[in-house]
Amino acid sequence: MRILHVLGKLDRGGVETWLVQLLSQVDRSQYEMDFLVHTTVPGAYDDQIKALGAKIIPCLHTSNPLQYAWNFRSALKTYGPYDCVHSHVHHYSGYVLLIASLCGVPIRIAHSHTGKMEQDAGLPRKAYLSLMRWLISRNTTAGIAVSEVAGDSLLPSWRRDRRWHLLPYGIDMRKFSDGSRQTNLRHLLGIRSAVPVVGHVGRFVDVKNHKKFVEIAKELFRSDPNIHFLLVGDGPLRPQVEAEIAIAGLKNHFTLTGNRADVPQILQDAMDVFLFPSQYEGLPIALMEAQLAGLPCIASDAITPEAALGPGMVTWLPLTASAADWANTIRQVIARAQRHSVSPEVRERLSIESCCRDLMQLYDQLASNQVPQSTYSAKTVHSA
Repeated sequence: MRILHVLGKLDRGGVETWLVQLLSQVDRSQYEMDFLVHTTVPGAYDDQIKALGAKIIPCLHTSNPLQYAWNFRSALKTYGPYDCVHSHVHHYSGYVLLIASLCGVPIRIAHSHTGKMEQDAGLPRKAYLSLMRWLISRNTTAGIAVSEVAGDSLLPSWRRDRRWHLLPYGIDMRKFSDGSRQTNLRHLLGIRSAVPVVGHVGRFVDVKNHKKFVEIAKELFRSDPNIHFLLVGDGPLRPQVEAEIAIAGLKNHFTLTGNRADVPQILQDAMDVFLFPSQYEGLPIALMEAQLAGLPCIASDAITPEAALGPGMVTWLPLTASAADWANTIRQVIARAQRHSVSPEVRERLSIESCCRDLMQLYDQLASNQVPQSTYSAKTVHSA
């Protein structure tokens, strides 16, 4: 079975990391996966994906519908035929799947990864969203949401549509299972071993709310000048965040690592508390991985509670709460110095093996012209 995944770029991010893990897990003698991207700029995962036998196909001009349709059709003719187009570009999936349908691709999947709600969108944006939702409903063979809020953000009627399925991300549990600790990792990162470290993993973009992180850091530093802050990731707002750190006088108390391939090890060995003040999320892999690493987590209540992997593993705070309130909660968590563990049942449910098995089963059912029963359940993702 030949599957074409459609996404913006293969940089380090939650969706992209999941897709790479999926590609490494799948039986490539049965399922061949390629990736159509909306850029010619190399992505961080390009070499790894090519080494796993997949092709990366540029398809440009998303803002020019006719040119994009021509490019997409040309890609299908050159590299296809494909049995399935699996689109990960949110509302734009409506147009992607329309083209795929017109080109005769039999299986067309819209996959929602984000929890962004756009109630305050202007009239042109609302018109675009309405059109894309209509196209998704008309051209989708199956839909997948990583969480309930992700389904709501793409197609509010998804719960009533038996084509839609709730499928959380899979995670490579081997990276969180051996219990080994790299005791010199803090030293390699330039962080003293005895100081408390508050960390975050995420792209430097608005939704991740690094501005709030710096405000909280200022409050924490007032009562504990030995505290340290660790930011893992990169992105367009990094220079702005670095400037805010400097203005706050905290440059010597922050470590910014950029993109790293050893995020699980950093979570387990270099952090004491994980702070995640995002403005919205679909199902944040970084927050889930932090819990798997045993870290106490403090997160914005704008994030779906489906991201909690067990009772008491995440402390939820309103984004509207003051930086002082957030800092006070972090101090209490640091004082408790309590590590958590995720149950074996949840680890199995969220393993990349389990996720891969479920997704391949869906592909097989669609390929055999079955209409799979929706896997939507009102239960949260982590329930065993």
